[in-house]
Amino acid sequence: MTILFDLDDTLYDHTATARAALAATAAGRASLRDVPPATLYQRYSDLLEEMHPRVMRGELDYLTARQLRFRQLLAPYEPAPAAGSLTQLAEEHYGHYRHFRQPVPGALPLLQRLKTDYQIGVVTNNRTAEQEEKLEFLGLSGLVDVLVTSEAVGVLKPDPAIYHVALQRLGARPAETVMVGDNWVADVVGAQAVGIRPVWLNRTGAARPLPEVAELTSLEPLEAAYEVLTQTARR
Repeated sequence: MTILFDLDDTLYDHTATARAALAATAAGRASLRDVPPATLYQRYSDLLEEMHPRVMRGELDYLTARQLRFRQLLAPYEPAPAAGSLTQLAEEHYGHYRHFRQPVPGALPLLQRLKTDYQIGVVTNNRTAEQEEKLEFLGLSGLVDVLVTSEAVGVLKPDPAIYHVALQRLGARPAETVMVGDNWVADVVGAQAVGIRPVWLNRTGAARPLPEVAELTSLEPLEAAYEVLTQTARR
């Protein structure tokens, strides 16, 4: 049996990390200090969602995308920042981002518990080097049998191709595989399209579009999360 996990906001708490990093970045930039944190984060998140697929498709390199993202982030508050200033801001922000890195609570104990009986894969829409670094930071590298990234495969979830690569590399059958992720379309709909049983990690309390899909609101307590995943795997 095999259990696949998304990484960002499933095992690694990207949202909490990004919010903390952006607050620290704004505190050091006069033009951003008075912007409401929620407003700034929403704009940052929207820009990331807009540009990230272009990076994964090879239309932009990730450093150029960072420059563009921060130029657009600053535009309403600082219309004409110098190029050197943007470079410095991006570097400062990603320094903060690394400083505030954190797991989704319960991620490590859950994978440690699952590892004795299940193959574990990570299927993620991101760059390989960045995701390898996150797994190492989280202490998960030795627990993950296969890391499959959209950068390496050339497509993003929910494209079936990325799931087929994961199944092939693990020697797994869809009917004996579970996918755990926070993104309904990428992780739930994408998994269902190839016959993998999904578990939706819904930490925000959003309405569940399909009540028959198994749901977790947290990876804690350990035994409760383990039971949901293993019951889904045995169906």
